[in-house]
Amino acid sequence: MKPVAYGELIRKYGEDILTSEGMKLEQKLIQHGNCSVYHHSVAVASMCLKIADKCHLKVRRRALVRGALLHDYFLYDWHEPLPRNHIHGFTHPYTALKNAERDFSLGKIEKNMIKRHMFPLTPIIPRYREGMILCVADKICAVQEVFLGIGQKKHRQHPLNKQYRRNVKAVKGKPETAAAMKRRRK
Repeated sequence: MKPVAYGELIRKYGEDILTSEGMKLEQKLIQHGNCSVYHHSVAVASMCLKIADKCHLKVRRRALVRGALLHDYFLYDWHEPLPRNHIHGFTHPYTALKNAERDFSLGKIEKNMIKRHMFPLTPIIPRYREGMILCVADKICAVQEVFLGIGQKKHRQHPLNKQYRRNVKAVKGKPETAAAMKRRRK
């Protein structure tokens, strides 16, 4: 499946999520490096679809996309020096699940994906293959965002960054520059 098709699937299965108030908030919150939580979630959903296709895995695509979009639906700035943020890596899946259950109708696969996506940091393994794909996709995207600067303007020519921008544009989002994100946060 082509990258633009991933964007179409993400829109098809996650339109209600992508246009929600929570996702609008995620556009203002930084996840890794200078990448917003929103753009990270879209990149992870796209990476999940790519992994499933490349590995020829039979998955429930709707659940895969929705769980990936909501895996970091914690809706707060974890970079602020608050006591709860020191253990963010361990606790945010539970906050994300609580928020996602409040705002959307979730199946058992999506719930398990959100709750278990931090494996192996949180020691309980996901129950479904969609959850294992999410674990891998989340780590790949985090490494790209932190160490390769994917999603940042200064690395525009990097081949992974070009792919990232295509995926984000395919779901009608535009990656912001680091400067624009900083201005908005002030």
